[in-house]
Parts: sequence; C-alpha cells; structure tokens
Amino acid sequence: MLVIESKSSSFSLEPAIPQALAYMMANPHPDKPAFGLVTNGSHFVFLKLVKQNTPQYAASYEFMLSRGDDLYIVLKVLKRLGALLSQ
Repeated sequence: MLVIESKSSSFSLEPAIPQALAYMMANPHPDKPAFGLVTNGSHFVFLKLVKQNTPQYAASYEFMLSRGDDLYIVLKVLKRLGALLSQ
C-alpha cells in the first residue's frame, strides 16, 4: 500500500505526516508494511508503517528539489517502492 499526501508548496510537511499515517493505518494487509510519501511539490518525506503488536513508523530525511541530487534520490525511491508493491 502506498499513500501520497500532497500539500501546497507554501505549507510545511509536518501537519501532513499524521494525516498520511492515519491513512496508512487502514492498510488492508496488516502483515505487510505500508509506505507513504508526503510532499508539497518541492519537499518530500517518505514514511514506512509496520503494524505489528504496536504500530511503528519511520520517516526519511527531508528531500528538496533545490538541493543537489535529491530529485534523483526521490525518483529512485519511488521506483523501488513501485517494484516492492508489484511483488
């Protein structure tokens, strides 16, 4: 399951993270991790949620289009998530 939460570029990503995690909690396959992407168009944060006994999540480093090779890293992660989800 992949959830994408998008906000306007003028908004911080912080308020979108709990919203995306709430969507991710609805994963119909609790034995598999859920992945999320929160973006405002120029900043990106990836999320992973594992629903075992106690749900746990992790957030990635914040990637920015204006910083170095971050765009290529974001695209690489999305490609990898696509491969994982198609298995």
